[in-house]
Amino acid sequence: MEKNIHTFIGCDNEYDESKIVIFGAPFDSTTSYRPGTRFASAAMRNESFGIETYSPYQDKDLEDISVFDAGDLELCFGSPESALADIEEISEKILSDGKMPLMIGGEHLVTLGSVRAAVKKYPNLHIVHFDAHADLRDDYLGQKLSHACVMRRCHELVGDNKIFQFGIRSGDREEFYWGREHVCTNKFNFDTIETLKEKIGDNPVYFTIDLDVLDPSCFPGTGTPEAGGVTFTELLNAVKTVSGLNVVAMDVNELSPMLDQSGSSTALACKLLREILLYFYKEK
Repeated sequence: MEKNIHTFIGCDNEYDESKIVIFGAPFDSTTSYRPGTRFASAAMRNESFGIETYSPYQDKDLEDISVFDAGDLELCFGSPESALADIEEISEKILSDGKMPLMIGGEHLVTLGSVRAAVKKYPNLHIVHFDAHADLRDDYLGQKLSHACVMRRCHELVGDNKIFQFGIRSGDREEFYWGREHVCTNKFNFDTIETLKEKIGDNPVYFTIDLDVLDPSCFPGTGTPEAGGVTFTELLNAVKTVSGLNVVAMDVNELSPMLDQSGSSTALACKLLREILLYFYKEK
């Protein structure tokens, strides 16, 4: 891989020396309401220099860890399957090199490409999923590859009771009824998140964060806002808990920067990514 010149703040290390590899997946062609997530990764790189590399939450600094920013993939906007194949390919490369892929979406469908790569290396993969939406539809308007179906497609890869959802407060009735039999859902908040270690143990975990898990009062810059979400502090505490699991790959998605002209949603996403990098970076 060639070094990307325009990087997220503090993530300008060499590939070989880095344990975490960031890449952008600018894709939103199956978005069901308001598009714009394809611009998230570029906006986050631009705006990341409005925050510091130092985290007062953790007393850690991005300058003291090694993260490689691989830039954005060039994805075929008109073909979800082609885009997913490209995401799977780079995720597989990163995983095979013993590093953690951290993808910036993009709409939530991009998760499927990275999960496909992770489940090849880790057949007993579990998924921790933060979101406002269940994303468990079998199809959306006849299409099985949609951001509204991504967790259903992931379930087909990992099987029953290996997907743990938090913050869910939207979906059609069939999604919730189907989910009761096949996934573990904590609606509305993170109340049961402390039980994850007991339930998952040391099994490998894919961690996916749809930023609309946040309440739109603090994160309006998303295509499908849902009232009743969590606060930034609640999200940060939940991320800290998940960092105690055996997380092998992850993503952050569904920021639509142009839907929040104040820039506060992008700033929040940047700050969250900084904290994620510092929580999940392991020396060994």
